[in-house]
Amino acid sequence: MSAAPPPVIVLVRPQLGENIGKAARAMLNFGLTELRLVAPRDGWPNPDAGPAASGADIVLAGAQVFDSVAEAVADCTHIYATTVRKRGVTKPVLTPEAAAKQVHATAGRSAYIFGPERSGLETDDVALAHSIVTVPINPEFGSLNLAQAVILLAYEWSKGVALASPPEVPLDPPADHGEMEQLIQHFIRDLDKTGYFFPADRTEATLRTLRTMLTKTGWSYNDIRMMHGIVTTLGKARKSARTAD
Repeated sequence: MSAAPPPVIVLVRPQLGENIGKAARAMLNFGLTELRLVAPRDGWPNPDAGPAASGADIVLAGAQVFDSVAEAVADCTHIYATTVRKRGVTKPVLTPEAAAKQVHATAGRSAYIFGPERSGLETDDVALAHSIVTVPINPEFGSLNLAQAVILLAYEWSKGVALASPPEVPLDPPADHGEMEQLIQHFIRDLDKTGYFFPADRTEATLRTLRTMLTKTGWSYNDIRMMHGIVTTLGKARKSARTAD
């Protein structure tokens, strides 16, 4: 696992407290807790951030505010600007996955910087960075919001650390064919008692369909319709038996 410190998330001139809260939630989901804000439009703290963070209070409580990007990343050794390629700025361009690998391989502290919701990072902001991170996205609809961008980078970074995963539950071993055959014969015996195989000249085809359905994975519409018929027929038989009693 990575020995490098976790990256800091820097939101540059964020416009809405709600989006700051959502970004904090995205961070904490993947183990990131250090949030830095550069000149938030509505000041800080912002009452709209807490509800949107959905419990990521530790991130909001520790958020630091700076007047400039340079001050926010002063202690970082590698800075990643999340943006499309900027004209007049020549920087290595990385995917989130490639950037995450570099972060884990960098001894010092790294920072991911994100621009305002509407306009993104300015050219001068990107000029401070060492690399540009661009998310491969549908060219016909390149619309990521701030929290989505944060969660993409945080997720890629999280692959290199030991976060809790859903517990592995061993699957039951598959039954052998003998067990399945007993089940099929059980169906046949009970269905035959209820008169399900009607008309008689369709019995062979119905049995073949039943066997096919029970020995394959995945249920088709016809499978479900047939099972409805089976359940309905068995229900009628039980009702008739109760009436007779």
